[in-house]
Amino acid sequence: MPNILDLPILSRIRRNHGLEHATLTTLARRFPGHAIGGYSDPGGCWIVGDLPTEAVTEAALEALERLRKGEKSLAVHPHCGTNYAVSGTLAGVAAALVMLPGGSRRQKLERLPLAAVLATLGLIAAQPLALLVQARLTTSGAPGTLAIDQVTRQEQGKMVLHRIHTTG
Repeated sequence: MPNILDLPILSRIRRNHGLEHATLTTLARRFPGHAIGGYSDPGGCWIVGDLPTEAVTEAALEALERLRKGEKSLAVHPHCGTNYAVSGTLAGVAAALVMLPGGSRRQKLERLPLAAVLATLGLIAAQPLALLVQARLTTSGAPGTLAIDQVTRQEQGKMVLHRIHTTG
C-alpha cells in the first residue's frame, strides 16, 4: 500500500518545510534576537523577517547542504506551528472529555479543575509528541532532489518577506 506522504505534492511540502526550518535555524544563529518566521508550500517557503536577502540566500544554501549531509534534525524546529496544533488538540480533547458528559452547570463547574489538570497533562505530553509529528509527518530532513532556484525579496509595508523558490 503506497504511503500518502510519498505523494509528490505532500513530499514537496514536507521537504520545503524541512528546508524552511533548517534555514530559520541557520538564520537564528547568525542573527540572534531577530524576529523571524516561515511558511512552506509546494513551490518553496517564505522567510518572514527584516534580514538582508544575501543572508537569507546563504542560509538557505547552507541549510540545504547540511540536510544533504545528513543533519535531519535541522528539519524539526521548536517553534513550528505543528507544535502548537498538537498541543492545542491534546489539551482541547482532554478538557472536552471531562466537560462533555451531561450534568448541571454546577456539576460541570465542579469538573473544571479536573479539566484543567488533564489539559495541562495534554500540553506536557504534546512536547515530545509534537516533535515526533514534525519529524514523521509534517517535515522531511531528506531533501532528495530539492534544489533552490532563486530567492526573492518582497516588502509589504514594514513586513519583509523572502521567497525561497525550489524545484525538484
